[in-house]
Amino acid sequence: MDRVELVLRKYDGRPHRSVTGLLLGDDEHGTWIGTPRGSVVRFSYGASPVEHTRHDAVRLIPHDGWWMAMFLAEPSTQEVYCDVTTPAEHSPGRITVVDLDIDVTRSRPDGRVLIEDEDEFEAHRRTLGYPPEVVTRATAAATYLRDALTGADEPFGTHALTWMTRLGPTPPRT
Repeated sequence: MDRVELVLRKYDGRPHRSVTGLLLGDDEHGTWIGTPRGSVVRFSYGASPVEHTRHDAVRLIPHDGWWMAMFLAEPSTQEVYCDVTTPAEHSPGRITVVDLDIDVTRSRPDGRVLIEDEDEFEAHRRTLGYPPEVVTRATAAATYLRDALTGADEPFGTHALTWMTRLGPTPPRT
């Protein structure tokens, strides 16, 4: 499998975080990237610039949506984590999005769906100058994700499990 770097930036262009994963393939929902447990995540904020993922995950980058999703394997208590983003830009070996702060999550096992970081979105809307169209698209994406995660509409039902099996078993970390 080919490697692909998933890069998240902020609206002003500064780096936010990145992870290198395995390009699993494409389907009607978008591009699927696998990040096995132990994958390296680089952060441009916080106290720890590099961390390793704790759970296997598959990430979906939709063909034209204002979001991306990460589906986490058990025993993670978080089942799905979605970032509201600009549509992805694809280049050889890299997919880049602009993180627009709002996150929508579904927990396991209770299925609780939350919209998070709306306060951060509001602050950045002002300080980074999000144009009205970006605000409209981002808030619409958050609403769509909340409803789709609550209803388990595909690809937020069982579809991601197919891609998780393509990731295969994670070798033990040494």
